[in-house]
Amino acid sequence: MMLTAFLFLFFLTGGVFPENNCSYQDVLNHLKLTKDNELFYMTRPVKNYKQPTHVSLEVLLYAILDVVEKDQKFIPYVWTVMRWHNEYISWDPHQFCGIDNISLPAGIMWKPDLTIEEMTEKDKTSPTPYLTINDKGDVEINNDMVLVSTCRMHIYKFPFDIQSCNLTFKSVIHTAKNIRLQASDNSSEATEWSREVMRTQYEWLFLNMVVTTVNATDWVSQDKIIYTITMKRRSILYIVNFLLPVLFFLCLDLASFMISDSGGEKLGFQVTVLLAVTVLQLILNEILPASSNRIPLIAVYLIGIFGLMFLSLLETILVMYLINKDSLYEENTADKDQSQSEECNKLGTANFHNHHIEVNKWTHCASIYDVSTGGTPSEHQSAAREGNSNKLMDEFHALEKLSGELGQIEKTLSLLLHNMKKEEKPGYWTTVAERLNRVFFILYLTVVCLFLSIIFSKWNSEEQ
Repeated sequence: MMLTAFLFLFFLTGGVFPENNCSYQDVLNHLKLTKDNELFYMTRPVKNYKQPTHVSLEVLLYAILDVVEKDQKFIPYVWTVMRWHNEYISWDPHQFCGIDNISLPAGIMWKPDLTIEEMTEKDKTSPTPYLTINDKGDVEINNDMVLVSTCRMHIYKFPFDIQSCNLTFKSVIHTAKNIRLQASDNSSEATEWSREVMRTQYEWLFLNMVVTTVNATDWVSQDKIIYTITMKRRSILYIVNFLLPVLFFLCLDLASFMISDSGGEKLGFQVTVLLAVTVLQLILNEILPASSNRIPLIAVYLIGIFGLMFLSLLETILVMYLINKDSLYEENTADKDQSQSEECNKLGTANFHNHHIEVNKWTHCASIYDVSTGGTPSEHQSAAREGNSNKLMDEFHALEKLSGELGQIEKTLSLLLHNMKKEEKPGYWTTVAERLNRVFFILYLTVVCLFLSIIFSKWNSEEQ
């Protein structure tokens, strides 16, 4: 009866005696797994060197920290899980109270020397200090890494671009004869799990992750596992900070055609708008890479609008030159008319003085004649003086009346001339300038609409 109960308890507990006290150290002692045992960390853990070690790899994208277009860098935060089999490790969990896995310091075990081809800087995060071993000898190690890797950026459609960056895992020195790589998850699983664990994406939207296993065709080559991360840029900030301001400046340049060309306000306004676009172009130059196979569309967009504004500025300078040419002609004509009127005034004043001299001479002759006819000198003299004074007064009043009438005539003529100048049609060059301005505005508006439609259609196309 006692033996039957013992066997029943043994099978009930799965062959594990609950009264035994077991520890991880018992497992280590059983395996003779110590820090000084070279069997476990010096060489590849196979009993036959002709047998390769199969390493499975799993990569999850935890965060997209940064994408530096200027330096062609991609900085992700990834989790990696490596699994391989160690043929020197195995134990029976039933003998150690059901212990089927243990954690060990990573430094006492051999590990695959996997590296990333695109990595440009050493990982600054601390490596995982422990690895896990199960009772069948399967070893697993988890690592989280901040990778600074190179990535060829296709910025033709910036800021509406989609980038694909590769992380290629391979062994440093071992060929396919020694290590065979295989991915433990497919593309859909890697994409789904990465979306579940992802915490931040910076300015990028994660689309998918494609897993590609490249098996070596001969023993001297190496197996590779390529993780292609595809992401799309969030373009809203670039639209607000670059595209819309440039478009607003272009609208202001179009609105400047409503400003009069007679003054210098239009010219100064257009120069200011042109300088504002230049500042935005300098800011964009700090973002885009220095070298590229194709000119980005946003650069074509800015340069095209800059060129259109420059042509508009040149047209304004030409129109102002033509208008000023007519103004100079009118000023020269006015100067000639003024000089002729001054000469006429001088001639009128001279005639008035001559007439006054003749009157005085006539008065003097009349007084002499009266003396010669007889009578006392005093009588003749007083009579002559009275007659002369009366005549002079009459002449003075007549001249004063004539001067007033001449002043009225002069005012009337001046008013008529002023009205004629107001109603005068513009000169030849002014008419040419107005027609040129009207035709250029129509062409300018047409070219602007055509240019913007082509640029935005290119941005919306699927071409990279």
